[in-house]
This record gives sequence, C-alpha cells and structure tokens, in this order.
Amino acid sequence: MREVIDNLVYRQFISVWVRDPRIQKNDFWHAHMDYEICIHTNSLCFTKKISCVRRRYSEFVWLRQKLQANSLLMIQLPELPPKNPFFSLNNAQQITERMKGLQKFLELTLESNMLLSDSCLHLFLQSDLGVSKIEACASGRSHYSVSQAVLRCGCKLRRFHSQEDLLETSRKESCDSDSVRDPSSVSA
Repeated sequence: MREVIDNLVYRQFISVWVRDPRIQKNDFWHAHMDYEICIHTNSLCFTKKISCVRRRYSEFVWLRQKLQANSLLMIQLPELPPKNPFFSLNNAQQITERMKGLQKFLELTLESNMLLSDSCLHLFLQSDLGVSKIEACASGRSHYSVSQAVLRCGCKLRRFHSQEDLLETSRKESCDSDSVRDPSSVSA
C-alpha cells in the first residue's frame, strides 16, 4: 500500500505557463499589460485540473505580499521580476523578460506544500475574482466558497500543444468539463 501511495505522490505534477501578454486600455492615457496564467495538473490540491486566468503585474505583487503574510514569514518566497520604472508596453524584450520572471515565481511558489494550502493562491490562479474579492472569499466573507469561485470561472481554455487545437478551442465558448456552466448557479 505504501508503494502505491509513493507512486501517486511521485506522479503528481503541476505545470504553469505565463503567456499571451495583452495591452488593456483603461482610457486614452492609461493602459496596462496583463498575462494569461495556465495551469495543468493532476494534483489533489487543485479543484480544477486545467484552467486559465488573466492577471497583471500588480496582482502578482499583491499575491506575493499576501502569501508572505499568510505564511507568517516561515518560508522565503521567490522574488518577482523587479518593477521597472521604464517598462514599456511596446518593448518585446522587456515583456518577455517579465513573463519569464512571473512564470519562474509561480513555478517556485507551486513547489512549496505550505503555499499550496493557501486559498488566495488558488483563487489567484484559478478564478477571475479581483484581489479584494479573493481576500473576502479566502477569509469566509463571501456567499460562495473557494471551490465555487474556482468552478465558476468561465474562461476560454486553449490547449497546450498543437496549433489546430488552438484554432478549434478558440471557436468554442465553454471552459473545461468540470466547470460550472450556468453563471446563475454560483454568484460572485
């Protein structure tokens, strides 16, 4: 029995990608970049096994601060790529370097069993809630649970391999099969 359990633990994986940077215009003068975060896992820690959400750099900063506070300084969190005051939304090299840094941050974060138990991390990675709603949900101050928030995420998934799969998936309106499709069944 112990061997079976060891094999299951050994075979668990969590793959994360940070990709597809997009400029989001707030108004004529203000814009920001956000990134798609895709998770593919068989880990029992995750409600959904495949998910994609979009997050901006400032939300990563919030996540790191929240994880540090929640872990009570018991672990050293990985660093985020530094904030560059001269960051340009038109500089492909800066955007690529930031994406690589954000992905490295998430990969290292997901290696920590202690951090994997943090509800804020799961909501950040697998829900479309903003940071204030993530805080409310994680602290039990919402009328929905963490699992419900994750399951109600209605994002469009892209597969991770072939171009044909990407084209086919982009035509579909639904998320993966284990998500809640009726938005009225879980309110935000």
